[in-house]
Amino acid sequence: MNAMQLAVADGLTIAKRNALKIRRAPDLLGGVVMLPIVFVLLFTYVFGSMISLPGMSYGEYMLPGIFVLTIVTSAQITGYTLTQDLQKGIFDRFRTLPMSPSAVLTGQTISDVIMNLASVITMSLVGLLVGWRIRTSPLEALLGFVMLVLFAYAFSWVTATVALALRTPEVFNNIVTLVSFPLVFLSNAFADSSRLPGPLGVIAEWNPVSTLVQAARELFGNTSPAMPAPSAWPLRHAVPVSLLWSVVLLVVFVPLATRLYKKAVSR
Repeated sequence: MNAMQLAVADGLTIAKRNALKIRRAPDLLGGVVMLPIVFVLLFTYVFGSMISLPGMSYGEYMLPGIFVLTIVTSAQITGYTLTQDLQKGIFDRFRTLPMSPSAVLTGQTISDVIMNLASVITMSLVGLLVGWRIRTSPLEALLGFVMLVLFAYAFSWVTATVALALRTPEVFNNIVTLVSFPLVFLSNAFADSSRLPGPLGVIAEWNPVSTLVQAARELFGNTSPAMPAPSAWPLRHAVPVSLLWSVVLLVVFVPLATRLYKKAVSR
């Protein structure tokens, strides 16, 4: 096999190893399956019963935001797993094996795509049970799911970079939680971002999470003509801008994470 085929084969082997580890870890498996269900039910029946929107239910408006919240949260597993492997000396064992240097990161992020796909499917099924509907064509809906998974994959490289820079699970969890939750809640995931005051509204409208949520709403048909159209440029071109954000994150953080990984295994 040439170098590219070897890298792909090694990456798939690491992905299989991580997938098996998730299956045997109840806490990670619960995050994949139970957390999306809790989010959907909580926001639908608690907040949905108190908030009304013109022309549509709050549950239908909110579910794309729950999709994005869950994939951003699930992407943190990439970094958490890497910090655990660093502490346990797993990287030292990998360094002694005849494997591609990029296989560890590629395998980890691929296994996380599988997890995020499982989360999105779980949320979709629960959402359908509580009244969420896709009101666009199958092709548009498929593009919506692809965009969610693509962003999850790109964001997992961000968390991998942060993990390799911080190197300890406790510090990583604190820092990523401190960043990811404002990233999601300072957006249009659960409320109209144009109603936020001053600079907060500008930040929310240019937040990549807001763009992804708006793109998902458009592709799933979870919008209402009775609601005001977004005025910010990224939200008016949500689908192409969301795709662009995913590409930018991959272009920036794949080489950065790879460089940090090589530095970590060379110590």
